[in-house]
Amino acid sequence: MTLFQRPTYRRLFRLLAFCLLGSLLLAAAPAMAQEGASQGSGPFAFIGQIQTALLNFVQWVKNLGPIGPIVFILAYVVITVAFLPASVVTLGAGFAFGWIPGTIYVFIGAMFGATAAFLIGRFVARDWIAKKVEGNQFFQSLDNAIAEEGLKLIFLIRLSPAFPFNLLNYALGLTKVSLKNYVLGTTGIIPGTIMYVYLGSLIKSVADLGTDNMPATTEAIIIDWVIKGLILVTVVAISLYIAKIARKALKESVPEVEESTTDLA
Repeated sequence: MTLFQRPTYRRLFRLLAFCLLGSLLLAAAPAMAQEGASQGSGPFAFIGQIQTALLNFVQWVKNLGPIGPIVFILAYVVITVAFLPASVVTLGAGFAFGWIPGTIYVFIGAMFGATAAFLIGRFVARDWIAKKVEGNQFFQSLDNAIAEEGLKLIFLIRLSPAFPFNLLNYALGLTKVSLKNYVLGTTGIIPGTIMYVYLGSLIKSVADLGTDNMPATTEAIIIDWVIKGLILVTVVAISLYIAKIARKALKESVPEVEESTTDLA
């Protein structure tokens, strides 16, 4: 069996492809939304309409006064559970509330939203998934390995902007990882949240949120490169860690064959 035929490495290559796709979609999202906003109809029109609604929300919540943060946090929870693009609202927190308050509000909303989505995945779909893979020893071993290593793995995944936040909330609910480890691991969003909210605080107009018209300041350029570096480092680290977990699961799922030895006369 060649390297590319081994189940462990096939899964590793699929993960790398998934990460690359996530990065490309992350980079293309603003352009797709801009294209959709300029079209009355078409494949990207719906994306543009969603972004326009979120931009209007950011402007509205900025003018709410003292209750603005509460409304923002509650809305962020709904956005996370509903699979809506949260990046525009994350940037908008910096624009509406400033860097430090915006970071706090996003973190609270994201943690509550991620936990809610995780619990939905756990209690709505987990039993169904378990029945489907009941006879699959490898999946069960992999699931157990992820449960054991869940805190480290989730923390690494959350550090990387390349992984789709909303999708992972539900997907991780399908594993055996504990709620405690999931919540602790999800704190890995803090560095990315700080950087994105800070970028949003540099924006002067709500119309520039989620577009290519980001401020070309030294700070913005540095943060942009830090985010790219963070994506690269975390994708490599996560890939190696997943390969380790998969190897462990494969070893546990394949019965060991005891070799008998005989003395040669």
